[in-house]
Amino acid sequence: MSPASTGASTDVDAAPPVSAAVSAAAPVVDDSDSRLTPGGPGYRRMSLALFLAGVATFALLYSTQALLPLISGEFGVAASEASWTVAAATGGLALFVLPMSALSERFGRRTVMTASLAVAVSVGVLVPFAPSLGALVALRAVQGAALAGLPASATAYLAEEVRPRALVTAIGLFVAGNSVGGMSGRVITGWVAQEWGWRVAVGVIGVIAVGCAVAFRMLLPTPRHFKAGSLRPRVLAHAVRDHLADPLLRRLYAIGALFMTVFGGVYTVIGYRLTEAPFGLPQGIVGSIFLVYLVGTVSASTAGRLVVRLGRRGALYLAGGTTAAGLLLSLAPSLPLVLLGLVLITAGFFAGHAVASSAVGKTATHGRAQAAALYQSAYYIGSSAGSTVGAIAFHANGWAGTVGVGVLAVLGVVTITAFGSRAARLATRTEPLPAVR
Repeated sequence: MSPASTGASTDVDAAPPVSAAVSAAAPVVDDSDSRLTPGGPGYRRMSLALFLAGVATFALLYSTQALLPLISGEFGVAASEASWTVAAATGGLALFVLPMSALSERFGRRTVMTASLAVAVSVGVLVPFAPSLGALVALRAVQGAALAGLPASATAYLAEEVRPRALVTAIGLFVAGNSVGGMSGRVITGWVAQEWGWRVAVGVIGVIAVGCAVAFRMLLPTPRHFKAGSLRPRVLAHAVRDHLADPLLRRLYAIGALFMTVFGGVYTVIGYRLTEAPFGLPQGIVGSIFLVYLVGTVSASTAGRLVVRLGRRGALYLAGGTTAAGLLLSLAPSLPLVLLGLVLITAGFFAGHAVASSAVGKTATHGRAQAAALYQSAYYIGSSAGSTVGAIAFHANGWAGTVGVGVLAVLGVVTITAFGSRAARLATRTEPLPAVR
């Protein structure tokens, strides 16, 4: 990889070295005939299948988040303790995403994604019967570990099966599925829980996830460009070491973690804020607040066009600025302004996540599943940290404490992006001129 390619490029879709690297990493194929592209055969089925996988993943992963006030009430615990039902799931995913990505390199992306969904939905059937908070947290940790096979494998599948210029859009659709799953899961659980309690609510989500899993397996096209890798620890360690040695990948991992720290903290705590004074909203209305995820669906699916217009760095600056504006706006004691703040936070987060995750797929020249897994691991570590630290900050200083944590994380995103811009400029200045023949 040339020095310039380790900086934050201005247009991830147009960088010739990356496109060449992606082509070199895959089997030799005629891209014009065999890779999936918008409007081509199989692309719509693939998009719908991975969209449904994204729906199931986020619906299951965050199925308890909107229900934390009810869980706190049943088990007699504070927000910081109940938040572990979210943090355990995202933490389990963060810990197991790298091993699961290794399995996908050996046994195939579709196989691992199918098995992961099967285990996760099976555990989802058991979650409503948890007899204690400890048992609930344990089941959620197992569920998160099972879901670890989805994110990295899906990103690697897309990098192999979709034309490079359509990759940002394809990953944006998968991320849009995440937003729909997160939204629908929280809205459904909010209204169901208001009538029948949180246990019935998470059971309903489990049933919906079963349907998504079955449809996913039926729709997803058979991979045509997968090449089995090795499960030898030395080979895997070499791939991980290479990815962590790449300055651009390190920056993208950190950006993903920081964006998710904001998102995890805000949406773990928002239910407590809205059910307490001065708002005092009922559980069903609080669940409906998550309809703002629809904004994330739009911003994620349009991330590709945003990168074309502004470049990757410009898109990340815009995403970070939008998120920060939403955080500050949410401090107002007015429900409409709080909702507008959540809209901006959601739009900024999903746009930033789609840009960063697609850039990982384009930057990695080998071991794409490991590269994507490291991003997902950082991303969900950020989610666990945000859920826990955000709840602790809320307990200590109210909503302002949670917003403070989020603003610090956004400042981290801006700082890292600016550092990438400087690195790219320095690399351009020091790159030797071509020899005159």
